[in-house]
Amino acid sequence: MDIHKQMEIIRRGAAEIISEEELKKKLEQSLNRKRPLRVKVGFDPTAPDIHLGHTVLLRKMRQFQDLGHQVIFLIGDFTGMIGDPSGQDKMRRRLSEKEVKENAATYKKQVFKILDSGKTRVAFNSAWFRKMNSGEILNLASYVTLAQILARQDFNQRYTQGRDISLLEFYYPLLQAYDSVRLEADIEIGGIDQKFNLLLGRELQKDFNQAPQAVIMLPLLEGTDGAQKMSKSFGNYIGINESSDSMFGKIMSISDELMFKYYQLLTDEDLEQIKKMHPKEAKLRLAENIIAQYHCQKAASLARQEFLRVFSQKELPKEVAEYKIGAGQTIVVILVNSGLVNSGNEARRLISQRAVFFDNSPVDKENFTPQKSGILKVGARRFLRLVI
Repeated sequence: MDIHKQMEIIRRGAAEIISEEELKKKLEQSLNRKRPLRVKVGFDPTAPDIHLGHTVLLRKMRQFQDLGHQVIFLIGDFTGMIGDPSGQDKMRRRLSEKEVKENAATYKKQVFKILDSGKTRVAFNSAWFRKMNSGEILNLASYVTLAQILARQDFNQRYTQGRDISLLEFYYPLLQAYDSVRLEADIEIGGIDQKFNLLLGRELQKDFNQAPQAVIMLPLLEGTDGAQKMSKSFGNYIGINESSDSMFGKIMSISDELMFKYYQLLTDEDLEQIKKMHPKEAKLRLAENIIAQYHCQKAASLARQEFLRVFSQKELPKEVAEYKIGAGQTIVVILVNSGLVNSGNEARRLISQRAVFFDNSPVDKENFTPQKSGILKVGARRFLRLVI
């Protein structure tokens, strides 16, 4: 494929490319030398589930595979025990080696719903970091200054506000950058919040006499709340392993404005054609498209039918899970223990927003205690049959 067409595909959804001229030269050299470019993307296995926010990067990786380049899916099993400080306003909880290994195993199973397994190189950065002695690790620190690290906006804010920053966190960007050196990456893809780390990779490659990688940054995908980036910790995520009905309902809950961003980053649809559609029909099509990617077309069609039956015709889902409650259990306890919400804080927030209903009546008190069996509904898509 010619360079112009490749660049057109690569640009779709990209927030920033550093630099386009460098990237074009790398693509030209790849074409002339018949050598695929090495495209690196790192994922720290900090949670077991991959959600649609992760797939923004994975889809871009798949595009490079389809263009004939080599994709390296790097699992940060070593750096994952530190935790990426990007965008964090406090120290992250350190994961154990056992947690990281378990999460990494689930990542490997899920990513091939998107990536071509036959064209993907899976690497673990523990393969080199565990072999380095303390002197070699400390030597890496000589390539970066404290002033450079504190130039990062998130670090600078925490430092000026007197919030704790561990020395391990200072090391994280350097370790991520060194991954690029070890893999001799031609291109690295990451979220826009990774800019400092990605650019440090370019600088470190120069220090090790390598050609600096081109950097492709993608926007962060907001979750179902439309405000914060998609994250399991925020409870606003859509997991690719969720049931088709759950995924459909969550996608239908996003705003019309956010819908177009989902189309751009999560599908190959023609946006100009989508903008001509009625918003509701466009959103139904979006949900069906995404579910077909991670389940199948039949599951997507059935999920659409079920959604229209339940939410347009105001009927109950065909299957509603039962939850037995004991005497004196408050609505907050029921919501958390049944798994309808992730935390007590989320339960209280939903109650204050009048998004919790018992037998179609809004629940407006946190200490409400059901006195009979009935249907508990949270938002527009979560149902539970309470049994005394």
